[in-house]
Amino acid sequence: MQTGARYQAVFELISEIFQDKAPADVLINKYMKVRKYIGSKDRHFILDTTWDIIRHRMRLSFDTDSSDPRKILLYYLKDVDFDIITGSPYGFHPLSADEKKWLKSVWDKEVVYPQNVELECPEWLFEKIGDLGLIRSLNEAASVDIRANFISQTELKNRLKGEGLFFAPTSYSPHGLRSEERININNCVAYKEGLFDLQDESSQIAAVLINPKPDEKIIDYCAGAGGKSLAMGAELQNDGIVFCHDVNFNRMDAIKARAERLGIKNLKLIQNVHDSDFDCFVLDAPCSGTGTWRRAPDAKFRLSLGRLKELHQIQSEILETAYQHTKKGGRIVYMTCSVLKDENEDIVEKFVKKHPDVSFEDHQDLWAKKIDAPYPFKTNRYLHFSPLLTNTDGFFFCVLKK
Repeated sequence: MQTGARYQAVFELISEIFQDKAPADVLINKYMKVRKYIGSKDRHFILDTTWDIIRHRMRLSFDTDSSDPRKILLYYLKDVDFDIITGSPYGFHPLSADEKKWLKSVWDKEVVYPQNVELECPEWLFEKIGDLGLIRSLNEAASVDIRANFISQTELKNRLKGEGLFFAPTSYSPHGLRSEERININNCVAYKEGLFDLQDESSQIAAVLINPKPDEKIIDYCAGAGGKSLAMGAELQNDGIVFCHDVNFNRMDAIKARAERLGIKNLKLIQNVHDSDFDCFVLDAPCSGTGTWRRAPDAKFRLSLGRLKELHQIQSEILETAYQHTKKGGRIVYMTCSVLKDENEDIVEKFVKKHPDVSFEDHQDLWAKKIDAPYPFKTNRYLHFSPLLTNTDGFFFCVLKK
């Protein structure tokens, strides 16, 4: 592809992404799927440029005083030779005289960003989070974390090294390896053989701390694509059963293929939940996704205060569902990929206050039994992972005992 055609592809992508109607990764995958003629080098260039613009969207919008994708891209390319970009029939549309005049005016403008713009955070979320260091850390690109599956960290590390992929052990997860460089897992033999799965270290730790037992009745109630179900299945060494449920049953379609690749044989997908004698009721609750901004920086623009209030209601209702279906002496595990207090401790504190027979497990004790690393958190009532504190996604984990 010529340079102009590459930037035209970027323009087409951000024009759709900036409508904030669907996740950027979904739109990008859809765009690339129908353009198989785009080679790997061009694909990498287009993706890297698109994600860089998404990550700096607020500053670019402030610089241009506009939400127009074309103006944003023109400003982003202000140091590039526009004759190259617009010189091909498939390239970016040539600049008009007015655009050239406008570009010169914004180039010469001195800019002082408001603090929330500097940190790429919508103002209402900036005030709600209130931690500058945390917000800044959520803007950094995430590492590639993988979970060793039925193989030790060291064995997997050596296998990947043999394929020219270099990973180091994660800080906490006994199964985790990390690379700071992007990898193409589709070309990785170890991945095809089911020796690892992509999973952020915080989620890996959650499966370890749940400590599932073969003789327990366990359900992953909001299973989705099954990441934690698969991790628990591996923790169980294919013994016992993990029931997988999701309000959207079709959302679990991916689990079967993933389980087959990984050799996980102890998962059972169910459409309805009637039993009330679960030993362990796992809730990876629907949430704002604020903890995943490193991987999905576009998500912050699709979130609204109204949607957040809806999520609070859903989170409380799902916890009540867990209470009804968990037996006395059983565990309710509440998790979110959010850094917001009102989705995390506020929800569980309210729930515990409503149910006097529910109490917090000692999370420092759980940690000491399963994780060979110092406890990094300030409280033993729940765990707050973050890129600032644990170099992971933002993630909340809490075990309650009925």
